[in-house]
Formats: sequence, structure tokens, C-alpha cells
Amino acid sequence: MAENTKTALITGGSKGIGFGIAEVLIKEGIQVAITSRSKENAEKAAAQLNQIREGAAIGIESDVRSFESQQNAVKTVIDKWGQLDYFIANAGVGHFAPIAELTPEQWQETIDINLTGVFYSAKASLEALTSTKGYFINIASLAGTNFFANGTAYNASKFGLVGFSQAMMLDVRNAGIRVTTIMPGSVASEFNNHQPSIKDAWKIQPEDIGQIISDLIKLPARTLPSKIEVRPSMPK
Repeated sequence: MAENTKTALITGGSKGIGFGIAEVLIKEGIQVAITSRSKENAEKAAAQLNQIREGAAIGIESDVRSFESQQNAVKTVIDKWGQLDYFIANAGVGHFAPIAELTPEQWQETIDINLTGVFYSAKASLEALTSTKGYFINIASLAGTNFFANGTAYNASKFGLVGFSQAMMLDVRNAGIRVTTIMPGSVASEFNNHQPSIKDAWKIQPEDIGQIISDLIKLPARTLPSKIEVRPSMPK
């Protein structure tokens, strides 16, 4: 790896917002590792990213619900590139139903991935980010401040994530680690089994979130936008 080349690890990076972020960062000259619960999906997405810049991406099979899995993902990046500069906690899931119909399994999966998974990600990457004075970025949601019907599990996970992220920011900033929470509204992605189409042109595009992250990491270290709400300019 060339001197001063930065590295990023993106959970849930094989599609949607995570993949869009990876595309932007690779174009910026950053080496990127993306994770997915599916080894096949991770490696397939990494191959696509390497068409942008050869050798810039690797795919890692990893499940944010496992602390050991997150530790292994960080270790893979360190073994490959020697350092970790940016961790983007992007993996997420959505189950939307009235509480009478929401199952305990759906509740548990939502909390495990959207909230506990970020805790595991933070714990696993803290030492590496401390050594590089790195950046931990959470992809939350406007659902972290705006509640809605059928959103008991999702709202709980995202409200919790926003609180976790802001408290973490206070915990680690004196160690030189910056923490930002990005809270998108409607994004044209595959989230919740949606298939993006031309009808989604009005929505935030995944690469728009990537551009926000690109801008964040270029800011002087003295400046920290700790929470960013992002909305479509002209929603339908």
C-alpha cells in the first residue's frame, strides 16, 4: 500500500448505501473492505469495485451480530493494509408491522443488527481507530428522531443508535477519534427488499451518502459535524 493511503471498512457494503459509499471512497483513492453475511455477495461486490481501481477493494464474510466476526473483519483489514482509518457502520435491517403482528424474532433481529451490531463494530475497531486517530461513522436514519406507525422495532433500534452514537462521540473524541451519525431519509436502495428504479430518481442516491462521507473525512480534525440529517430536496 502506498504511503499515506487510507483504509475503510464498511459493514453491509455489498449493495445499497454501503456499496455507494465504497464507490465514492475508492474514487478518492481509499482502500475499502466491504462486509456481507454472504461470502459470495461480498466477493462479487468487491470484484465490481476493483473495476474502478484494481486492488482497491476486498470482500469479507462477516455478521455484525457476532462480536468475534467483527473482530475478525477488523483483523483482516489490518493484516491486508496495516491500518484502519475509517469504519462505516452501515449494515441494517427493517421489519415493519403493527406491534400485534411483529414477532419476537423480528424484534430481536432488528435490535441485534441495527443497534447491538454497531456496539460490536465500535468495540472491535476502537484500538485500530485510536492508533490512526480515525473516524467512526454510523448510518442511522431519520427514523431515529421521527416515530411512525408499524415502526416499533425499527424506531427503537434507530432511536437507540442515535443515542449510542452521540454518547460514543463524547467518550472517544479526546482519544482523537471522530464519530458522526448520518441520518438519511428516503434512499434509492435495496433496503427492505425494495428494487430501485427510475421512479426513485427523486430519492437520495447511495452515492450521495458517499459524497457526504468524503466531505466529512476531508474536514480539519478540529471540526466535527456530530449528527447530520439528510432528506430528499423534493420528496414525492
